Amino acid sequence: MSGKRGKNDAADAAAICEAVARPAMRFVPVKTIEQQSELFLHRARQGYVEQRTALINRVRGLLAELGIVLAQKADTVRRELAHLLEDLPGSCNIVVADAITDLERLDARIAEYDRHIAGCAKANADARRLMQLSGIGPTTASALVATVGDGHDFASGRQFAAWLGMVPGQYSSGGKQRLGRITKAGDRYLRTLLSLGARSVLQSGRKKEDAISRWTRDVEGRRGYWKAVVAMAAKNARLAWAVLRRGDDFRLYGQEAAAGA
Repeated sequence: MSGKRGKNDAADAAAICEAVARPAMRFVPVKTIEQQSELFLHRARQGYVEQRTALINRVRGLLAELGIVLAQKADTVRRELAHLLEDLPGSCNIVVADAITDLERLDARIAEYDRHIAGCAKANADARRLMQLSGIGPTTASALVATVGDGHDFASGRQFAAWLGMVPGQYSSGGKQRLGRITKAGDRYLRTLLSLGARSVLQSGRKKEDAISRWTRDVEGRRGYWKAVVAMAAKNARLAWAVLRRGDDFRLYGQEAAAGA
């Protein structure tokens, strides 16, 4: 047993050989240079988004010390800051003015990366097919293609959804099925993008009568809003895998969704 302890090249090689010999072992999908380059855009954009969120929260915190409480919505903060600027005392004016400048710079940089990502999605046939699905725009389509390629590392759409952490955790034993919340394992970025897309589907589908809109309203009525969001996001993950794996066009999206793809 002592030979299994510690970390060195020989132990690493032995562990790799043992892992490869196991038929059920899951491996990280191998990415091409093109996929890695596209993911660079996503990682950089997400970094700027996080910086912008941190900046907005920092300014809200500073203004709260003066008794000025701003809503969490970013658009509201941008609008209110310009009105508050001249009325702030002392050096507060300088700090908030600099924050507005930084916020405008981050907005411009994020918009620039959005254009780069949209261009990548437009140039890729798989991404164009993915964008035919409700709730999947250029950013999500590009991220899916750059992360999973043609989806050959997954045996089914449900397996892909499980890899994203969008299926319930199981706590089953003795023949009793117990399902908990979604696991939230896997790629958080993709899961977030799919969830945001699902929210837009629910919002836009309230006045529509297509199959997917009726389905989301039914789920929301029975299970509540957030569970309907997760269900829609998981459905889109399964459909996205089918598009990538089989190259299907999925123009009849409503029929595919209604069939429980």
